Amino acid sequence: MPTSLHLQEITPDNFEAAINLRVRPDQEHLVAPVVKSLAEAYVHPGIAWPRLICDDEIVGFLMAFFHIDWTGKGTDFRSGLWRLNIADGKQGRGYGRFAVESVAAEIRRRGGTRLTTTWHPGSGGPTGFYLALGFRPTGEISGDQTVGMLELD
Repeated sequence: MPTSLHLQEITPDNFEAAINLRVRPDQEHLVAPVVKSLAEAYVHPGIAWPRLICDDEIVGFLMAFFHIDWTGKGTDFRSGLWRLNIADGKQGRGYGRFAVESVAAEIRRRGGTRLTTTWHPGSGGPTGFYLALGFRPTGEISGDQTVGMLELD
């Protein structure tokens, strides 16, 4: 795995590069574009945690959330990965794994013990990626997406 990997906040200096990040064309239906994620971060201040994934250059984008009321009933608070976009031509190099591990570390730092995410099931989707990292489907569906949980040690 590359050694210069780090997360970077979105700033006026890297905003254009962030919104120009694209996944492979065959994956565009599986994840929202970065610009939509940043708009959601703007309207959900204090909930969304957007970051660029960098390795001498921008190779991806993630957005996490921490301690949100998942059901709206005040009984199920979750933290996790909201979005993960790895740039076209940069996949298969460990960047996605780094992103998940970085979010897991931030959840642990904040006192959490589980990482939640959702993914589109089916052909061409990221099911295998998440299962290989140890996520297990919860049996829940969010919209048309599978909900997965990773227990953090």
